[in-house]
Amino acid sequence: MAAPDGILNGTDIMIYQASTLIAYATSGTLNANHSVREITNKDSGGTKQVAEGLTDWTIDLEGMYAWRGPSGGAIVNADDLIASYILTRASFTIKFGSVDAETGDVMYYGTAYMTSCSMTGATEESATYSASFQGTSTLTQTIT
Repeated sequence: MAAPDGILNGTDIMIYQASTLIAYATSGTLNANHSVREITNKDSGGTKQVAEGLTDWTIDLEGMYAWRGPSGGAIVNADDLIASYILTRASFTIKFGSVDAETGDVMYYGTAYMTSCSMTGATEESATYSASFQGTSTLTQTIT
């Protein structure tokens, strides 16, 4: 999708395990943080002063829980994420954004660990899951 004028449609923002779409995600959040360090001293004139510090990032997602796709094919779901990244404690490349490769599309990516995954199945409701990922590398932005 080419970079649109105006507000983006949230449906176009997706989360990928490497280049594979994580199935049935209904929402995703990228959190980028900068923890400044305090440098206040006696010459600061009573004003708190800060300087650059550490950066970190996380990605959170929520989705519908399913074992197979609508056509019966394999999908990346909560079971796969737990087996591949919680039980093995392995890191992987996660991507947040659009991979349509249209001019102006923005994608963020980096190496992350999965830090949590929970699945919920309420009576007569769609089963859902939520997952969180902690970045362990530089968060990289690409614009196509």
